[in-house]
Amino acid sequence: MGFKTIRSEFKTVPAPKFPGAGTVSVFCAHLKNERRLSPYTIRNYEESLRDFALWAKKACGFCGDFSSLTRRELRDFIIERQRGNEALSRRTIHNRISALRTFFRWLRMREKLKTSPLTGVALPKLPKSLPKFLTEKQVGELLAMPRQAYEDKLISEAQCVRDTAALETLYGGGLRISELCGLTLGAVDFPAGTVRVLGKGNKVRIVPVGEVALDALRALKDFLGETSREAPLFRGNGGKPLAPKTLQRWLKKYLALAGLPMDITPHKLRHSCATHMLEHDAALRLVQEQLGHVNLSTTQIYTHITLARLKAAYKKAHPRA
Repeated sequence: MGFKTIRSEFKTVPAPKFPGAGTVSVFCAHLKNERRLSPYTIRNYEESLRDFALWAKKACGFCGDFSSLTRRELRDFIIERQRGNEALSRRTIHNRISALRTFFRWLRMREKLKTSPLTGVALPKLPKSLPKFLTEKQVGELLAMPRQAYEDKLISEAQCVRDTAALETLYGGGLRISELCGLTLGAVDFPAGTVRVLGKGNKVRIVPVGEVALDALRALKDFLGETSREAPLFRGNGGKPLAPKTLQRWLKKYLALAGLPMDITPHKLRHSCATHMLEHDAALRLVQEQLGHVNLSTTQIYTHITLARLKAAYKKAHPRA
């Protein structure tokens, strides 16, 4: 896969109109202005509600009156979304229903709905799966790819410096991709070796990122020659903050260049950070703070990863395994 920049002009295609779009728009404004959710979360809520409304229009003549929906229709939606060539995964279905549940709760608070049509509706069980992550060796190979691509004259020096800092910070700090793309120059405290991150729910946390990532961030700051603390640290075209999709797209190319699995995502670098910290005896509470998890139970899944690897190593090495 090449690294040539391709400029294309895209026509803006308006999203299809759907019944109840006005109500959904007010709901999304509530998520933005009152609940302070991230643009990515709001977009996912809106897409989930649009998908349901378009399905309901076709399936039962839904015209935008959410109080007319029944439990049977919600159950049919869940069943049908699991069938056919475009069947959704169980995880995606759970996310769609989570958006609907939040939306119906908001309608009830506004007295636009007496009871939620989701009450008593069963969801498909989620498979028990552990987060995927890279080994330390694989991480090292991936993080070396921007420099390799630059030496092979596949990318510019500017992109090499930027992408090296981005990947090192994602892994070094265990950041979410939205947190990384939102960093400003003033968010990095070089003497302290930390970055100030704006996480989910507009919650701020201070996390260490490690010396290697700090060196990469220093190189980026020097390359930019920027002095404003409010200036975006990672930038795309025109100096605007780097879009998550841009980073995701380039990551795929670095994975191909390194010969690593193509299903690795920026979020799996976050999983790798947590797993490697625990493998090197970090306390679970510290990993929780590093990742910005509200509940310790969310972080505990990484202990299952390290335990599974311990069992595999024991079975392979112990004479009586």
